[in-house]
Amino acid sequence: MILLRQLLGDVLRRLRVRQARTLREVSTLARVSLGYLSEVERGQKEASSELLASICGALGVPLSQVLREVSDQFALAELQHAPVLADAPEHERLPMAETVSTTISGPEFDGFPEVKDMVAA
Repeated sequence: MILLRQLLGDVLRRLRVRQARTLREVSTLARVSLGYLSEVERGQKEASSELLASICGALGVPLSQVLREVSDQFALAELQHAPVLADAPEHERLPMAETVSTTISGPEFDGFPEVKDMVAA
């Protein structure tokens, strides 16, 4: 099963490491204990929206960017597990990207290009 807290922790850790920042530095700026931040990054603890906002502030990235990256990773993980879902009853299946893109209206909507790029890679 794909756990949201694990994907969220992965994204937060990647952002921190990409910035060459330590857990201690980010935990101090976010005003959260070092141990708790470590558990969040390892996907062992669920972070509240307030805590996520504080961590994102310490990392200097918008919460929306973090959530977008988590969403993209979640979509990719779901697509990679699609063959397993092929045997599931119709009412339990998630809509495929092609189906979803035709049900969302709006001239600027062009499916899910980030997910398509990840699947193509």
